[in-house]
Amino acid sequence: MPPVFRIAVLALLALLAGCATPPPPASSSPTVVVVSIDGLPASVVGSGRMPTLDAIATTGTRADWLTPSYPTLTFPNHYTLATGLRPDHHGIVHNNMRDAQLGRFVSKEASARDGRWWGGEPIWTTLQRQGGIAATMFWPGSEVEIGGQRPRYWLPFNGTMPVEARVDQVLAWLDLPRARRPRLLTLYLEQYDVASHAAGMHSAQALQALATIDAGLARLRAGLQARALDATTTLIVLSDHGMADVRGEDIRYLDDRVPADAFDAEYGGQVMGLRARPGREAEVEAAVLGRHDHYACWRKGETPPQWQFGRNPRIPPIVCQADDGWRVWLHRWPAQPALKGEHGFAPEDPGMRAVFVATGPGFRPRTRLPAFDNVDVYPLLAHLLRIRPAPNDGRLDPLLPALQDAP
Repeated sequence: MPPVFRIAVLALLALLAGCATPPPPASSSPTVVVVSIDGLPASVVGSGRMPTLDAIATTGTRADWLTPSYPTLTFPNHYTLATGLRPDHHGIVHNNMRDAQLGRFVSKEASARDGRWWGGEPIWTTLQRQGGIAATMFWPGSEVEIGGQRPRYWLPFNGTMPVEARVDQVLAWLDLPRARRPRLLTLYLEQYDVASHAAGMHSAQALQALATIDAGLARLRAGLQARALDATTTLIVLSDHGMADVRGEDIRYLDDRVPADAFDAEYGGQVMGLRARPGREAEVEAAVLGRHDHYACWRKGETPPQWQFGRNPRIPPIVCQADDGWRVWLHRWPAQPALKGEHGFAPEDPGMRAVFVATGPGFRPRTRLPAFDNVDVYPLLAHLLRIRPAPNDGRLDPLLPALQDAP
């Protein structure tokens, strides 16, 4: 081979090698653990009710709050955290919804495990497409085969599994041999949300749930330290939305404005989705559109622009939103208790502000960030894991002041 040609071939091979840079070796691959505390309001951080969480916030990075996406419900926001897409874009627009082709989606039923409902690419799939391994403990959406993949390790949701057992399973995954060990682990804890819905966000049950969850965080941190993983593992604790108490009497009935036989309500409560029956469209719109006492209604394409919500075909033609502390209801639906914790209010309502705290090698210590949107969590995770993000609605920019290796 002539020398000039040999040099050209070697240069080309070097260029191709540079373009196909392999992932970092396992010994240097970062590990990220994400804990979601369903329904935890940002106001809990620093309150003294969760000392372990407060310690993470004090010594690590803390955001003023994390702004949830609309609607402020569990499945839409957990999947937004996982994909960086607004619910309008990933398609999980409510915990319970309808699709013209797929039928009815109910978050606690088999329909929620049908991958056809779930758009976008969750972070566990992004990681595994690029050679990593992911493990998820009950994160909404992780039981579903999306884009032909599930997390390498996952369990079907079991609400009776204690917090400490869930933490121990996460630690057991970290005990796997290096070649099988996940680099991304997610942990979902719903106990505070469940207790608040049952008896109010300041009830004895809810406060006990906070104590139980905080003990679980302490168990997780101790487990990382015992394995000498705390210095190499980034720990993020966040929530999907906040919580607000609603009294039983703080309720408005939509069928006081328009006959109940004129429309179908696909869901109700803090957010109500309406579909007028054929031939009754003008009647329903004339009765419900606009501002009312403690709630407002819009055509789906005319909701407040900051919500970035209203284009997805799964959204009903009319969306009604209750004010903070109220609900929109129908007379034929079950009576409500005297006091109940709820979410689903507008993302800009202070009670819906979610939590974001983090510690570990990925973050600067003792750093305070302004509030940022929860779509930004996905590009953050991709950055921490050193992988290329899929297309998403988020930005890394709001997190740059807190990152140790900001690009």
